[in-house]
Amino acid sequence: MTFLQDKNVPNFTQKRDMIRYILSPLLFLISVLLVQAEELHVNPQTGNDANSGLKMQPLKTIMEAARRVNQNKDQGSTTIFLSEGIHLITQTVMFTNDKYTLKNRLTIRAEIMPDDAGWIPQKMPVVVTAVPLEPGVGGEEARGIQPEVSHVTIEGLRFTGSPDYSYMDGKNLRRSYPIWRDGKKLDDLLVTQCLFAGNIDVLPLHVGVIANGYGLVIDHCVFFNCKNPVVFWKNDGGSGSRSVMRYSLVYGCYFSGVWTTKSTRGEDFDFHHNIIANTTTVWVREKGSTLRYKASDCIFADYTNLAGYGDGALSDNNLSSTDFLEMKNVQTVGSVKIEKDQSKRNYLQLAEGSLGSNLKAGLFKKKIIWIKNPATL
Repeated sequence: MTFLQDKNVPNFTQKRDMIRYILSPLLFLISVLLVQAEELHVNPQTGNDANSGLKMQPLKTIMEAARRVNQNKDQGSTTIFLSEGIHLITQTVMFTNDKYTLKNRLTIRAEIMPDDAGWIPQKMPVVVTAVPLEPGVGGEEARGIQPEVSHVTIEGLRFTGSPDYSYMDGKNLRRSYPIWRDGKKLDDLLVTQCLFAGNIDVLPLHVGVIANGYGLVIDHCVFFNCKNPVVFWKNDGGSGSRSVMRYSLVYGCYFSGVWTTKSTRGEDFDFHHNIIANTTTVWVREKGSTLRYKASDCIFADYTNLAGYGDGALSDNNLSSTDFLEMKNVQTVGSVKIEKDQSKRNYLQLAEGSLGSNLKAGLFKKKIIWIKNPATL
């Protein structure tokens, strides 16, 4: 018996080719999306560094996440999600894979961000730098997260001071740097909605963020009882994007509120909507600097000196003239109040109704929802 093939009905080979024709672009698109959306999840309680790193099989440490990121040369963005809990850093977490761009970034972030529904301070991942100290200028230093690449975002994390003594002897200190960037040509490091909390006596935090290079942006961060919140350090004298400090609260910092160097040119520095209170010196500049700066829509309150000079880790914040600083809508009198009740959503931030509440400085980018009892969430 002979069967005739209808010329209008595709045969098996034609059907196969049609399916390939349809699926090939789809598979290519899926593969591109997968490359552009590398994700790793880290959970110190349930994770294991032998896991895949997917949400249901998280890694245990940030160090392992960094190792995998540095090995993956596929083009595209990377996001490392940190769960709530204590993330102990026992060796410097260095990122060296320079494949990132302005759009395809390396992001290290909390699973739940301060503006998300149901967020409370206890859900913030706590990053503890317990790195063995290494020799540095004027003593020893411990570096936590060190992104030696451009186009990096760090967001929604809480950083503590070092569980060690700061004092070594009359000429040397031990220093904790939770976030450090060394490269003088690097650009675009955004630190946003992060909390840095130290204690001068038992948990010293020398500098929350210290970065060479360009484009260091401090946005909606809180620095509580650190020695210095942020140091805009050196660059190679070339060109790069502007550095910024905005909508941030600095409280109780016992050396400076902000530190700039001769490399931090005033025309390349944007400083606005910040509160610096209960600190020794509001603005410390590198000794010998003649650069001028602008500050707008800020509050400087309960300080000892408005401006001073400094040379480095062991320097004094020597009183200097303030003629370098052009201030617009800056209040220099009054006191701010900090919320100390841990059941409040704004714990370690401005208390409700405090001076400066209109500036919107602090962790929240959206309107604050006042919650007194997190158990009702």
